[in-house]
Amino acid sequence: MIEGRDTHGRGDADVDDAPSLRLGRRSLIGGMAALSIAPAAWARETTGIVNPVVRQRADAQVFRHTDGSYYLTGSVPEYDRLVLRRSKTLAGLATAPERVLWRHQASGPMSGFLWAPELHRIDGTWVMYFAAGPSGGGEDVFRIRTYAVVCDGPDPMTGTWSVLGQLQTPWDSFNLDSTSFVHKGRRYLAWAQREPGIDTNSNLYLAPLASPLTLAAKPVRLSVPTLDWEVQGFKVNEAPAVLIRNGKLFLTYSASATDARYCLGMLTAPADADLMDAASWTKSPVPVFQTSAAHRIFGPGHNSFTVDERGRDVLVYHARDYAEIQGDPLFDPNRHTRMQYFGYRADGTPDFGAPVANGPLRQR
Repeated sequence: MIEGRDTHGRGDADVDDAPSLRLGRRSLIGGMAALSIAPAAWARETTGIVNPVVRQRADAQVFRHTDGSYYLTGSVPEYDRLVLRRSKTLAGLATAPERVLWRHQASGPMSGFLWAPELHRIDGTWVMYFAAGPSGGGEDVFRIRTYAVVCDGPDPMTGTWSVLGQLQTPWDSFNLDSTSFVHKGRRYLAWAQREPGIDTNSNLYLAPLASPLTLAAKPVRLSVPTLDWEVQGFKVNEAPAVLIRNGKLFLTYSASATDARYCLGMLTAPADADLMDAASWTKSPVPVFQTSAAHRIFGPGHNSFTVDERGRDVLVYHARDYAEIQGDPLFDPNRHTRMQYFGYRADGTPDFGAPVANGPLRQR
């Protein structure tokens, strides 16, 4: 979600125009009307961005701060540490130095896999959400819960990071992929979780926040994987990301197993709707972004949104260069961070097109 895009379309930034809980977010917040430009209308000039932007960084999130700096974090193949890099340009993230913010603990609930970090800004403080499980092997390593670490200084690249706590949800069950956004002055959290009594791996939930790790109300279940393309390999809805444009909220999410079948779905709600009413949200009957064998991009998913230096919308996601995987896809290291521009259809909905092939990224 784009970090605090303002009403003048200046880009993603931490702004202090809403109540407390100034969380960074993966949402585009702004009223600037978007042009209906299809990806096919991209110009031939290049942007300096070359795909893949960062190799072996899955679940990538890009955050643009008020000073114009871009921050990129994502899952590392070892799932043992939280990392962050910074650049003044999107293209520069490819070669920017990377800092290890925090490593998994020697024992306990955060001693195993670390998944899907996200950088946020809360009342002037840097916070990173992530999911973690215990070490020791067996099924216990997938006892995944959501936590946060916090930075003690103004610079996330030099400050000291420590554990803030665990996200509190109604069920003590598998949950991950927390993201946040502000709508009409209210702060929300969206995440994926396995709900007891529902035969799925994970569903999508939404609730207002009372604090970074505490919900202010009972969550609403937004989506359960039921469509054919959502239940390939596993019954999964995960990795929500929110885009606010053209009088609507678009919540993209990832579905199915994390191999070539992984893809993006999308929920849509009117901007004036009650977001806590599940009936306000409409699910796309087909994937909105999926494997392109022609371009050799397989399993695109776990996206976030940002803007380039000129304020143009950019989709950030991960995917592999090949379809055949030996063993569990989660332990194949080659989910690379990628970017591409996208436009909007005549009805105001985003048109992500197909994943572009490796190489220099063209402007639209």
